[in-house]
Amino acid sequence: MPLFGNTFSPKKAPPRKSASLSNLHTLDRSTRETELGLEYGYPVLNIGGQSLKFEDGQWITEAGGTVSSKELQKLKKRNLQLEEENNLLKLKIELLFDMLTETTAESHLIKKEFEDVKNHYNRK
Repeated sequence: MPLFGNTFSPKKAPPRKSASLSNLHTLDRSTRETELGLEYGYPVLNIGGQSLKFEDGQWITEAGGTVSSKELQKLKKRNLQLEEENNLLKLKIELLFDMLTETTAESHLIKKEFEDVKNHYNRK
């Protein structure tokens, strides 16, 4: 008696029917776009009377917004000035920390030297 004598052999499945029973694929392109809405466009968001459009990964204000382009340029310029000022202040803080570290290290060295001199005179 063979160990694997009885092998499982299922019947073949009957051929499948067509995948889609819909007749929409027979419509011409313009009818399909009208029926199915294939022209999506960009997402638009209205907040506080200002309309924003999501385009190329960024939200862009559409015409009719409350901020004019002149004000926008002014705000961008002010933002750049504040960023530069912030970077300068960060640099100054870093410099002050370096100076504080140096002064603290010198202070510890002077204190250690003073203790060494004091111990030397106390031994005599």
